[in-house]
Amino acid sequence: MPTNFTVVPVEDVEDSSSSSGATAGANKPASLGRIFANAEDANHLQEPPSGDDNHKESSPFINSNSDREPYYEGKNMALFEEEIDSTPMVASLLNKLANYTNLTQGVREHEEAEDGVRRVAVMVPQMGTFIGVYLPCMQNILGVILFLRLTWIVGTAGILGSFAIVSMCCICTLLTAISMSAIATNGVVPAGGSYYMISRSLGPEFGGAVGLCLYLGTTFAGSLYILGTIEILLTYIVPTAIVFKENNSEAMHNNMRVYGTCCLVLMALVVFVGVKYVNKLALVFLSCVVLSIMATYAGVIKTLIEPPDFNVCLLGNRSLRNENFETCAKTDTIKNTTIPTELWSLFCSGQYSYNETCDEYFTLNNLTEIRAIPGLLSGVIKDNLWGDYGPAGTVIEKQKQSSVAAQVPSEEKNMNYLFNDITTYFTLLVGIYFPSVTGIMAGSNRSGDLRDAQRSIPIGTILAILTTSFIYISFVVLFGACIEGVVLRDKFGYSVKKNPVIGILAWPSPWVIVIGSFFSCCGAGLQSLTGAPRLLQAIARDGIIPFLQVFGHGKANGEPTWALLLTVGICEIGILIASLDDVAPILSMFFLMCYLFVNLACAVQTLLRTPNWRPRFKFYHWTLSFLGMSLCLSLMFVSSWYYALVAVVIAGCIYKYIEYRGAVKEWGDGIRGLSLNAARYALIRLEEAPPHTKNWRPQVLVLCKLDSDLQVKHPRLLSFTTQLKAGKGLTIVCSVLEGTYMTRGNDAKAGEQSLKSAMAAERTKGFSHVVVSSNLRDGFSILIQSAGLGGMKHNAVLMAWPAGWKQAQDSSARRNFIETVRETTAAHQALMVAKNIDHFPGNQERLKEGTIDVWWIVHDGGLLMLLPFLLSQHKVWRKCQMRIFTVAQMDDNSIQMKKDLQMFLYHLRLDAVVEVVEMHDSDISAFTYEKTLMMEQRSQMLKQMQLSRTEREREIQSITDVSRGSIKRKKCSCAPPLYTQCIPEEEAQLIHDRNTASHSSANDKAVGAAPDRVHMTWTKEKLINERNKQREGMGVKDMFNMKPNQSNVRRMHTAVKLNEVVVKKSHNSQLVLLNMPGPPKNKKGDENYMEFLEVLMEGLDRVLLVRGGGREVITIYS
Repeated sequence: MPTNFTVVPVEDVEDSSSSSGATAGANKPASLGRIFANAEDANHLQEPPSGDDNHKESSPFINSNSDREPYYEGKNMALFEEEIDSTPMVASLLNKLANYTNLTQGVREHEEAEDGVRRVAVMVPQMGTFIGVYLPCMQNILGVILFLRLTWIVGTAGILGSFAIVSMCCICTLLTAISMSAIATNGVVPAGGSYYMISRSLGPEFGGAVGLCLYLGTTFAGSLYILGTIEILLTYIVPTAIVFKENNSEAMHNNMRVYGTCCLVLMALVVFVGVKYVNKLALVFLSCVVLSIMATYAGVIKTLIEPPDFNVCLLGNRSLRNENFETCAKTDTIKNTTIPTELWSLFCSGQYSYNETCDEYFTLNNLTEIRAIPGLLSGVIKDNLWGDYGPAGTVIEKQKQSSVAAQVPSEEKNMNYLFNDITTYFTLLVGIYFPSVTGIMAGSNRSGDLRDAQRSIPIGTILAILTTSFIYISFVVLFGACIEGVVLRDKFGYSVKKNPVIGILAWPSPWVIVIGSFFSCCGAGLQSLTGAPRLLQAIARDGIIPFLQVFGHGKANGEPTWALLLTVGICEIGILIASLDDVAPILSMFFLMCYLFVNLACAVQTLLRTPNWRPRFKFYHWTLSFLGMSLCLSLMFVSSWYYALVAVVIAGCIYKYIEYRGAVKEWGDGIRGLSLNAARYALIRLEEAPPHTKNWRPQVLVLCKLDSDLQVKHPRLLSFTTQLKAGKGLTIVCSVLEGTYMTRGNDAKAGEQSLKSAMAAERTKGFSHVVVSSNLRDGFSILIQSAGLGGMKHNAVLMAWPAGWKQAQDSSARRNFIETVRETTAAHQALMVAKNIDHFPGNQERLKEGTIDVWWIVHDGGLLMLLPFLLSQHKVWRKCQMRIFTVAQMDDNSIQMKKDLQMFLYHLRLDAVVEVVEMHDSDISAFTYEKTLMMEQRSQMLKQMQLSRTEREREIQSITDVSRGSIKRKKCSCAPPLYTQCIPEEEAQLIHDRNTASHSSANDKAVGAAPDRVHMTWTKEKLINERNKQREGMGVKDMFNMKPNQSNVRRMHTAVKLNEVVVKKSHNSQLVLLNMPGPPKNKKGDENYMEFLEVLMEGLDRVLLVRGGGREVITIYS
């Protein structure tokens, strides 16, 4: 609906109480330009520099100082002065729009100019609808098929069949024109025409594919017009100029190739040297077309008065070639003497006598001469209503004419008859005819030269289509009503003295049609050779297809030299085909594909209802676009299914090439909007119900760390994600920066780019995100809770093991890790922790042999068994064998366990070696006891004593020395353990605990109770007193009298014994997967939990700790 704008002038109103020092010019209207013209002043407004001289607004009152008043002239807009750089004033915007001019032909649109070069202003184009759109469309639509093939199509398909062919093709182009008009009027369409509209509506992939199809169609159109020119030249104008004299079709094809190549080279030179002359001659070529059409209509009217004097000679019911004889009779009587005619010598072997041998059909049948054009009122229209199809070599016969068939046909005499040179059928005629309705894009291709493209393109294009459709349909009816059927089926006019069939109908002479169609085909060929290179140049300059960039260059004046050479080469391929009937279907495929995507673009934009879709052309609907798209697709496969498949394959290959190798372009296309709608619909559907076990796959949230340079600290974490995912499912790579978003917003963007670069280098397909939080702990918590969208959320978390948690100055790394474990458990998400992630293989490595060992201690939903299978799908791990170990207690039947596990894996369709490891009950070793004691002593030491870093290290060293002496003394008195392994403390790491819940209460009792009273306000004196109380409560020397917690001893015993077995069995494996126990519910045991994990993983290189999400992820059912 129209919107009314009212411009209201705003003036400064001087307050009556203003100071007398105010200047007299304060009452003038505001000059916004003076306020915002200087970018330096705007910078002062946004970021005031230091110094008293530059400080503009030191007082809360704007007019408090008369020295600064000129700066605040126009102070009625001072509220928006800090935003002027990013949001210009409306007056400035309107001024730019008023001075806008369309860009010249062949120049990239202003919004795509990425090189920053200032465009030269040009004169406003003055072409209107009639000159700029209507006439070019008429000239391109009416062409070679009208003059050379339409009469043959009417004779072969009949009036009704031809009417169906013409109607389908014209309706297809009309619907396409409606869709094109909607797109063309949806904003300013710079020069580029249909390629610009399709690419900006459907995106660079579709735009590049369809643009190249349009280019190939335009190039083959040049071949079609050149072949038409040569056919007119050698058949009607200079038939004696043929090079190959043999009277067969192959010789004619060779003549077409020779002359067609010469004509192509000549036209290419004309285009290269003087393209401006081609444009100037366009009106002359159009005049030839209009004159030929008017001559045809005049000839139809003349048949009402006097039919043309052209006759056809029939032998029986067969039509004869009459270029070799004048008299349609076997004999002629001259001076009472009967002499044979030229026909006698054609069908008989000797002089005229009753005894010589003649063709049997010639002897049995009489000769009849009928009018080639009986006239509009002759009633011949009844005979031409239905089609007459036949295979190649079929003699053309008059259907209702009587004849006597010969017993033995004479093959050598058949060259005197007219016959079908190709096999004819309805769908073939559709493909041959369709090029006659192409050319509807001529107006949109001139969009840069139109005065008002949004008004001219719809009106001119639709009027041109309606006009040409009327001409074609009227010609179909008039040809069928005026011309004899055998003449209509005579493709080259051999039965009428080698005149074009449409020419014998025209008035005053057939030469009007011959000369007019000759120059029309010449002009159309020149225009094709002019337009196709520029279209290729536009595609190359868009940069969406890398290997075409060389064709974006040209001469100094911008003429596309290299593109012209490629166009000539492709056009030569069409000329070497040497048949108008074979080139036309190829041309039809490419144009139909282009029209199909024009309709698709309009339908997509209409259905998506994007806010920017506001065409001025209102007479469109998505159903019309969908109908046009369906009709184009149907015509493609109806006319030639194998050509259609080739065209689709070519477009598909170009699409995939641009998708993988092309430049990234964001044009606000409809496919992007369609993807958003489809994604929204799919996300809503996914959220309706949780995924079934059969569809479960790890949707991974990867927690990465960035170093001080904002680079990924462990890129192999992304490599492992790629190997695990193989591009399937959801992958979200995240990181956290400490601080506030206002101060570290740029760092967050840089970090996200760093993540994207690392993902591209490691071939990880997914999404990246960096959040800024006050601390890492909260940031990771936010990501675990909120990453993903709707039903597309992660169900597993992958992170690296914090290897340096013992050496860290504070305990933040340990706390962050354990809290992440707790939160993933609470969120029912799986957790994967990789130890020594930097030692994992990269994507380019190939493990030639080895095993992936799974230590299945407790059932976690099957994730432990699913992960090795997913890894084995990747080429890095493909040659590794899967082994599954499980642990049997004393009262378990290990043999039966192995059989059951093998059967379970068989039903799961997993190939793995099964081994059951027996762990006998044994006494807790002194090593385990002392290691637990030392762990608890250090934990208590760090908790109870508030020491500086130096003091803490000194105290820990003393405790370690004393503990070692204690271990040596106790080893003498205690029984030797069954198996004791020296484990360095710095390398210790852990895995699973089945009894977390049952041991937590005991752990709570073992740890001292917290003080009842907590000081909310700390002073220096209170801090000193509290430290003294703590030190008095438990001295350092008293810690050696501690007894380790029995729960911790049992856990350490489990970790040590399990580690012994794992190291013994899997020390040479490529990867070890272990069940990961949950952390203790009592947070006071967090340090002990990390020690258990260290002990469990000790002595192993690549370890993946796995903790299930609380649901089954693998099933035996199909």
